[in-house]
Amino acid sequence: MKFRGRLPTGVLLWLAATGFYAQAVYAQAYPSKSIRFIIPFPPGGPTDLMGRAAGDRLARAFNVQVIADNRAGAGGNIGADLCAKSPPDGYTICMMTVAQVISPAIYKKLAFNPMKDFSHITLMAMLPSLLTVHPALPAKSVSDIVALAKASPGQLTYASTGNGTSPHMLMEMLNSMAGIKMVHVPYKGQAPAVVDQIAGQIQLAFNTAATVIPQVQGGKLKPIAISTRERFPPMPNLPTVDESGIKGFDGSSWQSVVMPANTPRDITAKVYQELAAMLKSADTREKFLAQGAMASGMPPEQFTAFARQEMDKWAKVAKFANIRLD
Repeated sequence: MKFRGRLPTGVLLWLAATGFYAQAVYAQAYPSKSIRFIIPFPPGGPTDLMGRAAGDRLARAFNVQVIADNRAGAGGNIGADLCAKSPPDGYTICMMTVAQVISPAIYKKLAFNPMKDFSHITLMAMLPSLLTVHPALPAKSVSDIVALAKASPGQLTYASTGNGTSPHMLMEMLNSMAGIKMVHVPYKGQAPAVVDQIAGQIQLAFNTAATVIPQVQGGKLKPIAISTRERFPPMPNLPTVDESGIKGFDGSSWQSVVMPANTPRDITAKVYQELAAMLKSADTREKFLAQGAMASGMPPEQFTAFARQEMDKWAKVAKFANIRLD
C-alpha cells in the first residue's frame, strides 16, 4: 500500500512513540551541530595525527566544527571508556587502536567491551612493525634469530614500550610460534628502548617502522623482517616474518574509527563514506606511507570481523606469555 501526501495521524503517532520517525528525521538532518572527536592518546603521536586528519575531512564534508578531544591514559582505555559511555547520537566519534582489543586479555577488569560497546566504522591504517637487531648480533634473518634463541635459551633480550603493548605482544607471538624464549625488557616509551638497542644493551625489538627507519638507514640498527603478512612498500626488499619461515605470522599496530554502540546506521554510513573516500585517495595514501602507515578504508562489517579476529589472536598470545596487568 502507498500513502500519498501526509501520513495518517495515527501512523505518525505510532512512529513517534517507537522512535523510528524521530530517528529518521534526525539522521537526515545530521549533522546539525559540532562533533566531538575523542583521541585516546596525547597530541603528536600516530593516533592523534590520523584522528585529526579524519576530523578535518569530516569538518569539510559536513560543514560543521569537529573538535579534537585528547583523552590520554591507560594505553588508550580512558578515552575508549569515555567513548563507549557517550550518547549514540552521532556527535561523538572516536579513534580506537589495537591496544583496545588487546586489553580484554590483559586486564581483569575493563570498563568497556571493544566489540559490544562500539559501532565499528572503519580501519584507517595498519602500522607495520620492523624487527631489528643490533649490528653486532650475528643474525641476518628470522631463522638466524630462532637458531640463536634455541642455542642459548633465555639469553637474547628484546625491548618493548611496556607490558601488553604491541611490541611486547609481537615478540611473544614470535616466541610462541617459533618455540623459543627471549627475555622481555619493558621500557616507558619507544625512544629509550631504541636508544638502549642502539647502544647494544638490548639485542632486538619490534618497533613501528616509521620510528626506526632513520636508524636503519644510518646503520645503527639492522633490519630483519616486517611484521605484517604483506611487505612494506617503502622497504620492498625486506621480507615478512611469514615469508621468513614463521608461517601465519601477521601482526601490527593499527588505527581505526568507531562511534558509541547503537549510533543510527544512517549516520555511521555517512561517516564511513567520507572516511573511505579520504583513505582511497592517492594523496592520503602517500601521506600515510610517509608516517609508516598503510591506509585501509575497510567497510564496517569487515572491520568488525577483523577486530574480533584481532581480539582472539592477541588473547592467545597473552595466555601463552601469561601477560596480566591487574
